Amino acid sequence: MNQLSTPPRRPRWRSLALLALCLAPLLWPLHHLAERYYQDELASQNRQTLDLYVANLLGTLHRYETLPQILGDLPALRQVLADPFKLEAVTNANRLLKDIVQQTGAEVMYLMDVNGNTLAGSNWDKHDSFVGRNFAFRPYFIEAMEGRLGRFFGQGTTSAKRGYFFAAAVRDRDRVIGVLVVKVDLDHTETLWGRTPEQLLLTDQNGVVVLTSRPDWRFRATRALTAAEREAMLAIQPYPTQAPQPLNLNPDAWLTQTRDIKETGWQVSILAPHILIDRSVQTVMAIGAGALLVLMLLAGLVMQRRRHYIDRIGLEAHGRQELEKRVVERTADLEGLNTRLKSAVLERENAQQELVRAQDELVQAGKLSVLGTMSASISHELNQPLAAIRSYAENAEILLDHERTEDARGNLKLIGELTGRMASIIAHLRAFARRDRHAPESVALQPALDDALALLAKRRRAMAVELIRDLPDAPLWVQAGETRLRQVLGNLLANALDALTEKANPRKLWLSAEKRDDYVYLYIRDNGPGFTRQALERAKEPFFTTKTRTQGLGLGLAICESLMRTLGGELLLGNHPEGGALLTLQMRVAKPGATLPTSEDPSA
Repeated sequence: MNQLSTPPRRPRWRSLALLALCLAPLLWPLHHLAERYYQDELASQNRQTLDLYVANLLGTLHRYETLPQILGDLPALRQVLADPFKLEAVTNANRLLKDIVQQTGAEVMYLMDVNGNTLAGSNWDKHDSFVGRNFAFRPYFIEAMEGRLGRFFGQGTTSAKRGYFFAAAVRDRDRVIGVLVVKVDLDHTETLWGRTPEQLLLTDQNGVVVLTSRPDWRFRATRALTAAEREAMLAIQPYPTQAPQPLNLNPDAWLTQTRDIKETGWQVSILAPHILIDRSVQTVMAIGAGALLVLMLLAGLVMQRRRHYIDRIGLEAHGRQELEKRVVERTADLEGLNTRLKSAVLERENAQQELVRAQDELVQAGKLSVLGTMSASISHELNQPLAAIRSYAENAEILLDHERTEDARGNLKLIGELTGRMASIIAHLRAFARRDRHAPESVALQPALDDALALLAKRRRAMAVELIRDLPDAPLWVQAGETRLRQVLGNLLANALDALTEKANPRKLWLSAEKRDDYVYLYIRDNGPGFTRQALERAKEPFFTTKTRTQGLGLGLAICESLMRTLGGELLLGNHPEGGALLTLQMRVAKPGATLPTSEDPSA
């Protein structure tokens, strides 16, 4: 056992380390060759990319270069120069320039007089219109007035947009009468570059970056500016800033290729990060070092293989013995755990059955508690019809003595109606009190609600509570137990009346219902004080109540919540935006069953 647990001896690596030191200098020539190769490859690719970009840029400029020279002879433009105050001529020129811009794709075209004032423009109807502006300070205007083709790149002082400007003089024979300018948008040339590691850098004659694929480099100076150049910038305002910040680039971090554009005086550069080359070189070096390492490891592995093979056989035998021992121990543990689990499951089932019985007893106790609070009201409801029956019977006897049979028959009919009313009250009480152990069935919501309202009618009338009903005429059939549904409705309505006890008139109780999707929703709203935050959080907990101990035990909402979940529904508590509590009963829709007899009018 001690021999098996002793770690295997390792081969001596001293000779392998000496071999590595001898072969390591061979990696330096490999590094030099790889760096030179990848640098040439990257330079060739960037040279082709630079040529394509310059060709695209020049093609864009050449397309608009001749436009101001050709369009200067249009009659509509000459009419404006001849009479700048003629509204019709100015309108025609504006619309003509706008149509030409839409057809050619230029940014803006505008016409200036010999003083540099803009008379008409394609953007005449825009908030940044050039009309009325003076651009005599721009170099392109000065060059055009001298008879040359004006060229200029800069940011507009009105639109704050960059662009390349072409300007040509409009002549009347040998006399210059105006200048026509075409502004070309070159922003899209930046977007054509795409998201690549290589960066575009286009600088003007001042060495200031005007186009770049890096927005943070824009309008930065690549060299120190002379005093004359700074003076010229103040005069012609080519950039959004009068003092361009220096662009400090580390020359060792970039591989730069530059090309001059003689027509514009610009320089276009592509800057490739040196890390692109470094990564490829590092990959080659890693492969070379890995190859050397593999050669050294193979030698060591061959020496070690036989010894490891023998040691592995011994370890596997020892491992099998340990595994068999652990399997036996684990099996015994699992058997004991299985026995304890069966016992725990049995105890859990017994506890669940006891809980169901206790819950049922609690529900019945809650029903009897509600009946106790309503007994005084019901006895008063029965005493009234009994007193009336006694009075009508005595009157009938007197009427018969006087042979007034028709009047006596009317008294007997009234006695019959009063006995029917007493039977209805007793039927409501019996239906509410009996124990319901049946499975959920189809129950009509409106009759059950009418029964609950009838039991509380005396109390509601005594409190002067106005009942506002908004229930559909057609019966709403829900999945519930008839008795349990009456108990829930009775509890919720009684709670609503309790909430209105401390409320001054007017006291109102709203009842509404709707059928949506697979559920029926009953809304019970009052204009009482509503729920506090603590009451909303704990209202469904048993024995939690905001009433005094003589007013209730705090079991009503807890019982209602339990009954609703048993019936597959839900009780939701909240406050109405206009004030008061809002209780929502969500019950599953059931198939129509037998039509239930309606009770007395609960609003009577």
